[in-house]
Amino acid sequence: MNVLRSRYTQSLKAAAKKVANLSTSQASVSSPLNIKPVAYWLFGMGGLVAGMVTVGGITRLTRSGLSMTDWKLQASLPPVTQKEWDAEFERYKKFPEWQQRKSMTLSEFKFIYFWEYGHRMLGRFVGVAFAVPALYFTARGMIPKFLYPRVALLFGLGGAQGLIGWWMVKSGLSVDPEQRK
Repeated sequence: MNVLRSRYTQSLKAAAKKVANLSTSQASVSSPLNIKPVAYWLFGMGGLVAGMVTVGGITRLTRSGLSMTDWKLQASLPPVTQKEWDAEFERYKKFPEWQQRKSMTLSEFKFIYFWEYGHRMLGRFVGVAFAVPALYFTARGMIPKFLYPRVALLFGLGGAQGLIGWWMVKSGLSVDPEQRK
């Protein structure tokens, strides 16, 4: 814990020094202390990304990534009733992934569905947890100018990762069950 605190303090001091060296026309941050919430946000985002990588790894190891056969942009609730679970499981059976796992039971399907659902919801949360504070801090002039390119790069990388995830699921479910009829 002390190592993390020491690294955080060093990073904060380095950022404060950079801000202090900028002229007021270059930086909208009047005091190095104003970047403390930004630093907390960025460190928190690092923790969320670590969590996302962990859940993504578990999703990959459990081969759960193709258990949700549709990708709705808006948040969706998982199946709750037995009838909904049966319908979701039957939908899963229409895709190529089922051919490799025909012995799977509904209980096993629920397990892999849980990991994929959690992974997708966590991804949405990470996106919102990044975008909303980024907009707020930018509007309030709390992000030092030298961090703008880095924050923009992080936003772009996060968005690209979401698109790649969508593409991987779409390509994994490439055989449209409607075409088989």
